[in-house]
Amino acid sequence: MKRLFTAIMLVALVLSAAGTLHTRAADVTLTIESWRNDDLTIWQDKIIPAFEAANPGIKVVFSPTAPTEYNAALNTKLEGGTAGDLITCRPFDASLGLFQKGYLASLNDLPGMDNFSDVAKSAWITDDGKDVFCVPMASVIHGFIYNMDIFKELNLSVPTTESEFFKVLDAIKANGNYVPLVMGTVDQWEAATMGYQNIGPNFWKGEEGRLGLIAGTAKYNEGGFLQAWESLAKWKDYLGDGYQAQKYSDSQVLFASGKGAIYPAGSWDISTFRAQASFELGAFKPYTPDGASECYISDHTDIAIGLNAKSPNADAAKTFLTWVASSEFADIYSNALPGFFTLNSKADVKLTDSLAQTFVDWRKECKSTIRTAYQILSRGEPNNENDLWAASAKLLNGEMTAKEAADMVQSGLEKWYEPQMKK
Repeated sequence: MKRLFTAIMLVALVLSAAGTLHTRAADVTLTIESWRNDDLTIWQDKIIPAFEAANPGIKVVFSPTAPTEYNAALNTKLEGGTAGDLITCRPFDASLGLFQKGYLASLNDLPGMDNFSDVAKSAWITDDGKDVFCVPMASVIHGFIYNMDIFKELNLSVPTTESEFFKVLDAIKANGNYVPLVMGTVDQWEAATMGYQNIGPNFWKGEEGRLGLIAGTAKYNEGGFLQAWESLAKWKDYLGDGYQAQKYSDSQVLFASGKGAIYPAGSWDISTFRAQASFELGAFKPYTPDGASECYISDHTDIAIGLNAKSPNADAAKTFLTWVASSEFADIYSNALPGFFTLNSKADVKLTDSLAQTFVDWRKECKSTIRTAYQILSRGEPNNENDLWAASAKLLNGEMTAKEAADMVQSGLEKWYEPQMKK
């Protein structure tokens, strides 16, 4: 009897200990702050379950805020000490400011950070390159999406050079049944983002030109930067009737309806057209100047995630961030959100969306760069990004020549950015 009692007590102690360990293991709950409220179900249904399955001691809650309210709400939470453990990072200055205020922790020693190139980390690193403070999650790539049915009907080939591009546009215009190039200018940002910053890297040689602007050795009104303005100016003859009053959403509807042939695109448009277009979609990379031997793409750093420096669950949060830097996360995220491409250069991701795969394959052919105004150059007034928007729209509206647009943007930069000031 005594032995039986002892055995029962031993079992009870083991079960009690196991229960205590289970409770402790489930006690760590991480909260993610984000502006991507449209991604909520993807995080809840795909991303978080995959992490929790491999890390049963850590629970994760995705807690997004509306995009327009995110920056202000996040700053309030951080100042009040109520922000989540993990902070979704916008690119460049917004997140750099959080790090400089001590709200984001340095992640230099985080396992997996060597999976990302210098370009991938450029949006979340200090100016001196000493501290990286967010794990890169994804970029978006620029190019052109086209209606394959129209190309087949008109017997058109995909263009690769500048002259081929305008030859295709001339053929579509001559046919008269379709808008050759679907884009509006009323929102301005399209003209710069899907126009100038789309084709520009092939003219200013990607990072060489962008870093030249930062160093003060390149200018918006010289060389490849001016040539990009001159090429963009030719677009206005191929845009649809009333394009000056056409909004971004109008452009999406017009192209998805099958009335337009070519859409200057960001890869984030893929999901929209997959849902709305009934025709076969194709994509081609930004055209190169005739005779160019290399190609470049705007592979723009878009989203990352960092550690709240005051998180009480820093160890668990680092476990999550290490997983975000893994190939498993890269595969899940890239396929759950077609058009948002992993920045993990060591991950061999197989995309299930063929159009998304077309975009990302350009990385194998061309050198990647990012939009010129995002790093450092938009910290003063006038804001370089805003000037690019206005000048690109005015150029396409015929209100400015290429040289006038280039001079406007360059003079704005020279007013406050010391390396660009005339000596």
